Amino acid sequence: MVVVIVITAIIGAVIAVFIRVPVQGYADSVARADLTDVADIALRRMSRDLRLALPNSVRIAVDGTGNQYLELLLTKSGGRYLSEEDADAGNPNRWPLKFEAAVDCAATPTDCRFSVVGPMPNPPVIAGADSIVVYNLGPNLEPANAYDCGASGCNRAAVAGVDDSNRIITLASNPFAVQQPAMTSPTRRFQVVSTPVTYTCAGGRLTRYWGYAISKNQPTSAAALGNTSALLATDVAGCSFEYNQLANVRSALVGLTLRLTAPAGSNAGEIALFHQVHVDNTP
Repeated sequence: MVVVIVITAIIGAVIAVFIRVPVQGYADSVARADLTDVADIALRRMSRDLRLALPNSVRIAVDGTGNQYLELLLTKSGGRYLSEEDADAGNPNRWPLKFEAAVDCAATPTDCRFSVVGPMPNPPVIAGADSIVVYNLGPNLEPANAYDCGASGCNRAAVAGVDDSNRIITLASNPFAVQQPAMTSPTRRFQVVSTPVTYTCAGGRLTRYWGYAISKNQPTSAAALGNTSALLATDVAGCSFEYNQLANVRSALVGLTLRLTAPAGSNAGEIALFHQVHVDNTP
């Protein structure tokens, strides 16, 4: 019995030496596959938001410590507004979107409503927290910049009410009427913006923020982004966000690089995924 036990122990030790490496390799491959799944899901989530971004609203910033920030204005729907040259004065339910002298919504409520040409954007239903944006050209192109509602006017107006049966949208104010110069859409298009969205790569985490106030200057701190957030990935070793306009200025490519490292105690190492998203910037 003693001899059998000794021989069995020797055989077990020899087998363990040869089995350990394949087992460890399998465990590491499983850990790398898990990291890849996390990175892939995170990048797909970002890609979905980028494809729904308001044209010319994607902007990227890096703070003093190297943390990356990608911001966009998320659209939920869109349509075409009735222009002033197509208005019908004899029809009380046809109101053009006005791009003329300053108006007072309290004194003249009809100056702050417009008719939708064709069916209403439904679903999803336009809500009171949404905004109407017309002909957004992006930063430094005021008043066609949805981030900046300054003295030269703005192209973003808050929704005050919606009449689905008559296809009429009422605005809380009409900033389009004070634009200098007036920036009408050549195709009479408008987009419905629901919220700004920011993706942050900071502190080893990739986080999505939304529901905060739209600001001219891109927010680059958790305090400015608020508490409404969702964690997409942990153990982030690094990431890179790039925004490159194509030769056709109405298109752009957003490059997303995400590197994840295995938790302590694992030999899985680090994985890196790169993804490009085409963005349509036709306003």
